[in-house]
Amino acid sequence: MSLQGAFAELVRADGRGSLVTVVGLESPGEGAGTAVAPGAKLLIRADGRAEGTLGDARLDRAATEHAEELMWTERSELRDGPGGVRLFVDVVAPPPRFVIFGAVDFAPDLCGMARATGWRPYVVDPRTRFASPERFPDAEEIVAAWPAEAFAQLGGIDRATYIAVLTHDPKLDDAALTLALASDAAYIGAMGSRRAQEARRERLLAAGVPEHQLARIAAPIGLDLGGLTGAETALSIMAEVVAVRSGHEGGRLSHARGRIHEVGA
Repeated sequence: MSLQGAFAELVRADGRGSLVTVVGLESPGEGAGTAVAPGAKLLIRADGRAEGTLGDARLDRAATEHAEELMWTERSELRDGPGGVRLFVDVVAPPPRFVIFGAVDFAPDLCGMARATGWRPYVVDPRTRFASPERFPDAEEIVAAWPAEAFAQLGGIDRATYIAVLTHDPKLDDAALTLALASDAAYIGAMGSRRAQEARRERLLAAGVPEHQLARIAAPIGLDLGGLTGAETALSIMAEVVAVRSGHEGGRLSHARGRIHEVGA
């Protein structure tokens, strides 16, 4: 199968990977290997496996770095390679994964909002009376287990996993946050008042979590929308998660500069 065909298979399977293509040579034969030619391709999969070559070992290494960065930030871009080589990194990724810890009262709203915005929501709570399909019809999967078992069942935590901890139960909160902070999760948010946050911080430090890691927790979770209802709380959380994924702060667009509402046709 060609590399383009293998990449198409990834697209059909909702997989993750990057196909790097040489699209330009500013100085043919200089800086890069003489075997480099427009149209050469290199496929990098999520587990780091590489297929193909761009015709030069140094260029392959640079292309792999670009591919691995962009497949997790989920953007396709033109990049410069060594020797004046222009590369197009075409990225495919599954819908982003949002793990909701705690089947609290507004969690169904959050699950539905995540699904409506194109995310894959997963709900985790060991209390089976709350974590039920009837309450969460929009969930990709419902896991009635403690955090360690739940994360294992979900295949671990990768750089495209976003986590919201909502339980208000220190036993569950601390277990989930300890695992999340030791992972490559893209986002970790947690409910709680300032007093609850300070108590949580002391517990996590006592449990051996490094202090610098605690800064990764977005708490109180969500953007300051002034919402009062469960649906508005869910909107606040989902808005922050989307902003983090996009690399934005989440301020008002009337105060922003640059392009806005970049929705494809």
